[in-house]
Amino acid sequence: MSPIQDHPLRYMLTNELHARPFPALETPCHAAFLAIKAPKDAVNRDRDADRAHLLDLLDRFGAQHPKPDDTHFFGAMGRHKIKWESHAEFVTYTIFTPGVAERPFDPAAYEVFPEDWLEAAPGARLTSALIRVEQLRQGREDIGERLSEWFVPDSLAASAILDDAGVMATDFRLDSAGHMRFAVFARPGTGERRVGRIVQRLTEIETYKAMSMLGLPRARQLSTRMAELDPQLTELVGEMTTGHRQPEETLHALLAVSAELESLLAQSAFRFSATRAYEALMHQRIEVMREERFEHRQTFREFMMRRYDPAMRTVKSTEAQLHSMTERASRAGNLLRTQVDVERSAQNQKLLESMDRRADLQLRLQRTVEGLSVVAISYYAVSLVSYIVYPAAGPLGMSKGMLTAILTPFVVLAVWLMVRRIRREAE
Repeated sequence: MSPIQDHPLRYMLTNELHARPFPALETPCHAAFLAIKAPKDAVNRDRDADRAHLLDLLDRFGAQHPKPDDTHFFGAMGRHKIKWESHAEFVTYTIFTPGVAERPFDPAAYEVFPEDWLEAAPGARLTSALIRVEQLRQGREDIGERLSEWFVPDSLAASAILDDAGVMATDFRLDSAGHMRFAVFARPGTGERRVGRIVQRLTEIETYKAMSMLGLPRARQLSTRMAELDPQLTELVGEMTTGHRQPEETLHALLAVSAELESLLAQSAFRFSATRAYEALMHQRIEVMREERFEHRQTFREFMMRRYDPAMRTVKSTEAQLHSMTERASRAGNLLRTQVDVERSAQNQKLLESMDRRADLQLRLQRTVEGLSVVAISYYAVSLVSYIVYPAAGPLGMSKGMLTAILTPFVVLAVWLMVRRIRREAE
């Protein structure tokens, strides 16, 4: 019996589940993270440019190249390790380096990305971060002091994570060098892959947060324009009942507003749907960290609830309002078109009735004309026939008048039959 044939995509789909393994990191270490967004509002990146940019960085350290079609790469880069991921809208670089600097979050750690290489990036920096990973000492008292020194207390979020396997902290603020700061304190004995998962989750939280926040400026722009269109739409709907303007004129104005709303909806559909997706991913990444409160400080979840969720609600509210206005304009347009159609039908009915009356009058006039035509033709026909038969009046012993009187009914009948035949052939 021959073996069963595999689906051509079986191995590819199976390998996709393992395409992005977590890095294995020894403690202490630090990481420099960079996310590059596609230019403007481009949906798909130029993957050839992304790959060329990655190879340029790898070649500077004499590192191995990824396979041509890879969208993920993890490997050694000199004394560092690099993790590269290519997504639809952005590409990320994370460079891990053993040990930590004496100065916490030293901007020099980001010099692993050469300055000229950064200038040649195929896109703009979406976010960047410095991540410091240390071992959790026996007591936790010193952690609170260090966190107060490293971060802004007002927005500091810190949590014990993964069943007390460590502590993660950040203030979600940009430092003087333009980077986010994340601190991780891993309990002794925590596995290298677990430490790698923690760092990876932090970079994902920051990236998905930044990507989802891109919907907020778009929502604010739309809100301004919708605030201008909403009174126009309300006024046009009111015109349907007041009748101050002709329905056709109102319909044209309403269609213009509806077309603009549909255009706004089409232009923002991708950004809003992407915002929802990135928001869900961000919350999911926080959820898997299994946060517990650390020293009465707010958790990542609480920070997002207070600072991040209102922005997402604004985006969702704007999207719902845009859909509502579009549907209102569509319904109003349908009602107005129905009104116009009914009025046109009434006008057409009146026009048909008028045409029927004119046709009836025309028929009567035609019959009158036909009667007069019979009389006129008969008059001339009798005269002609009389001239023909007058020579026979003497031999017949009749006067001309008597002969004319006898011929007249027959001539009139013949003319009438002739006119009737002509009318039937015309019909």
